[in-house]
Amino acid sequence: MATSKVRKGSSDESMREVLELLENDSRLTAREIAEQTGLKEKDVQRFIKEMEARGIIRHYKTLIDWEKYGDDSVYAIIEVQLNPERNVGYDAVAERISKFPEVVTCMLVSGDHDLHLVIKGKTMKEVAFFVAEKIAPLSQVTHTATHFMLRSYKREGEIMFEKEEDSRLVIHP
Repeated sequence: MATSKVRKGSSDESMREVLELLENDSRLTAREIAEQTGLKEKDVQRFIKEMEARGIIRHYKTLIDWEKYGDDSVYAIIEVQLNPERNVGYDAVAERISKFPEVVTCMLVSGDHDLHLVIKGKTMKEVAFFVAEKIAPLSQVTHTATHFMLRSYKREGEIMFEKEEDSRLVIHP
């Protein structure tokens, strides 16, 4: 599948800035973006609509600290080694794996394994059974390694903890 690129032009840097602003805060309005970039609000609106139509802006998302909310969901990173299918490579198995609702992320990577998955489940046992029953049995899968996530310190560029205030007394000799 070919990926279309944004055409280069004099306003390329400004348009990139619009995308970066939206990536950092999808709640920004076209007016706020125009004020920050010096672009016209109508141009920002038109650009955003075009980027949505072309699939460059894929989704607007809010980052939730589910642990702080009290959700006890379990996440795991699954490293998957594959023996790719002839004529389709890694794409066919990656597309198949991506369709499972438990799969949060599926990426082709370089290194010791081929696919990097992030899986979400209610318990460690549920995640382990998912890997054993749905991923490992696939004919192209030659090896899996499961790593349970214990705590997130940073996600999507956002620090996931508040810095604790130092409440110790200063002692001078």
